[in-house]
Order: sequence, then C-alpha cells, then structure tokens
Amino acid sequence: MSKSVLFSVYQTLKKCFQSLENNQKVWNSVLAECKPLMVSLGNLEEQLRAFQKVQIANTPLHTFPDLHQRLHFKLIQAVDIVLGKLTDKMCSLQSVRDAISNQVSGAFQLYEQNIGSLDLATCTQRSAVAPSIADMLEWLQDAERYYRQQFLRRKNLLLTLRADDLSLLETAPKRWESLETPSGEESISDTLFKVSFFIESQ
Repeated sequence: MSKSVLFSVYQTLKKCFQSLENNQKVWNSVLAECKPLMVSLGNLEEQLRAFQKVQIANTPLHTFPDLHQRLHFKLIQAVDIVLGKLTDKMCSLQSVRDAISNQVSGAFQLYEQNIGSLDLATCTQRSAVAPSIADMLEWLQDAERYYRQQFLRRKNLLLTLRADDLSLLETAPKRWESLETPSGEESISDTLFKVSFFIESQ
C-alpha cells in the first residue's frame, strides 16, 4: 500500500472534520438568529388575530377612512418581512449543508478512487491518535445526513407559512422548536471530540 495514498486520505479526512467543526458553529449561530424571528412571527399572529376582532367602526377611530385596511396591510407586511428574513437564514443553512455535503462527497470519492490501495486492515486500523478510516467515513456520512434532513425539515416548514394563514403562523414557533434534535448535535460534537487529536496531529 502506498504511503502517499494513506497520507492523502488522512489529509482529506482532516479537512472534512475541520470544515464540519467550522460549519457546525455557523449552523448553530444561524439557528440562534432564527429564534427571535420565530417569536416575532408568533407575536404578529396574535396581533392579527386580535385585530380581526376589533370593530373600528364602533370606536372613535371610525373617522379615519381606510384605517382598518391600512393597519391590516401593515401587519401583513410585517409578517412578510419576518418571513423574508427567515428565508435569508435558510440560504445560510443551505450553504452549511452544501459545504458539508461537498466535503464528505469529496472524501468518499478519494476513498473509492484508491480503494485498490487500501486493504481492509488499513481501513479498520485504529491508533492512539487516529480513529479508523472506516469509522471516520461513517461519522462524516452521519453528520452529512443529519444536516441534510434538518435543512429539508426546516425549509418545508417555512414553505407552508403565509401571512394570511393564522393557524399555521400560530403553530410555527413550536413546530420550529420541535425540529431541534439535541441528540444529533451531541453526536456531531462527540465525533469532533473523537477526532480532535487526529485533526491536530501532523
């Protein structure tokens, strides 16, 4: 087996885990920015629902023409602005998903190209510094799958939301929160811990 092949595979795996570590931070940061936006969405839904019950014609404000329509338009506009910001956040999450997918895909491509030079013993061998190639590829695949599924679920939820559908807006914050899977994040953090010596090794 060529040492240069093994070195090349190890270097690619290191880059993958470094990318995963950086992108995990970005992902968590973007999700943290989504939380207040989801709260805003819930608040606007409450305002719209309360507004529907108000009879402006029966209040001193009835002297202002088109006030009802203008206030309603402002609330709908505010919902659309928040949904627009959430769509921008989804673009950031998509960038993370794509970056991880591309890195993992590249690692598997390199592995498959050199499979003839990598015997089973080499791929399953562990050391004090490095987990086995087989383990690392599996962990990367798991991480890629996790971010892909998370992105799709969040995107699909956002696609259902419209300013004129109050029942969906009302449940959106809780549905968004329910998509959080601490076990998935913990698994990735655990993986990064397992490869920390490997990443730092020369």
